[in-house]
Amino acid sequence: MGFQAIPALDVNRHLIGVPGGRAALATPALVVELDVLKRNIASMAKRCADAGIALRPHAKSHKCASIAKLQRAAGAVGFCCAKLGEAEALTAAGVSDILLTSPVVADQALARLSRLNAAAEGLMVVVDAPEMVAKLGAAARASGKTLGVVVDLDIGLHRTGIAPDRAADLAVAVAGEEGLIFEGLQAYAGHLMHLGDAAERATKSKAALAMMAGVRDELTRRNLPPKIMSGGGTGTVDIDPAFGVLTELQGGSYVFMDREYNDVWTKADAKPPFETSLFVQTTVISAALPQLCTTDAGLKSFATDAGPPVLAKGAGPSASYFFFGDEQGGVLCGEAADRPALGAVLSCVVPHCDPTVNLYDAIHVVEGDTLVDIWPVEARGRGF
Repeated sequence: MGFQAIPALDVNRHLIGVPGGRAALATPALVVELDVLKRNIASMAKRCADAGIALRPHAKSHKCASIAKLQRAAGAVGFCCAKLGEAEALTAAGVSDILLTSPVVADQALARLSRLNAAAEGLMVVVDAPEMVAKLGAAARASGKTLGVVVDLDIGLHRTGIAPDRAADLAVAVAGEEGLIFEGLQAYAGHLMHLGDAAERATKSKAALAMMAGVRDELTRRNLPPKIMSGGGTGTVDIDPAFGVLTELQGGSYVFMDREYNDVWTKADAKPPFETSLFVQTTVISAALPQLCTTDAGLKSFATDAGPPVLAKGAGPSASYFFFGDEQGGVLCGEAADRPALGAVLSCVVPHCDPTVNLYDAIHVVEGDTLVDIWPVEARGRGF
């Protein structure tokens, strides 16, 4: 019998419940601190409840049914998925009431959407092009069920969405198509999420949401008031609810936080509204030089669109992390006393949480120094 590799989900399973198991993880490992994760989930739920707004968190950040179920238990009305593949994987894992936030256009994707709609509870999809209304209607009728549709507005990001002055006509077309139910509007100002100046972020977000409110008012005049006004994100969570436009918030990264989102507040000498719960754990595999060592987490272990990670634990204050190759990271220290020793375990705040999670099959759930569970990332790689 030939050699069989240990499945990725099982490599560290023997450490569950073992005191000190966190430090013994095979690395690189994606780690979430459960108490912090739960505090973030509870904090966002309370923030939305206090503002009288629903929460539909974006699952593209975690891609994990176990986290979605924690969010649901805390009061989330449903979830967002960026891609059809994510929605398929999370539906199969028992997650319902999903809004697909990117348009579904290709024939093969429409066929999959029809199949998913037949099986899923509470599925909705966005549309931003009039020529797609009939195709979505055909997909819905083929599924044997109606399909909820949300009109996607472009309020400045220019990635997807129809111009606000054309949106009301599109909504009317959706409402008139057999098999479709017009549910409301989506608007995401992703270009504003990382603005460091709080006043600028607030002013521009208010102006963006005013465009959405204008479409709402026009539809109301046409006796087609939107039930759902969905949008916002982690970067404007402390701004958008007060404007009274959104009925539900789509924040996603708040469960984990990352260097990019932390910087929105810390660079302005303010405290982020959520705590960092997600880390990549890595091990020092070479330490031959007095102020330099090498770890086992390189370019393949982090999303690299936002620069290097930030060292959180395991090295002294003069230490900084840099990418040392595909498989290795480097730690450079201004003081030799700050250099981690051979075999030392380091924890890194990831630069960008969503695409970093997408690199891993499993999230290692820890409480203190103990590994308490391993959660599969069911929607990993489901970018299609």
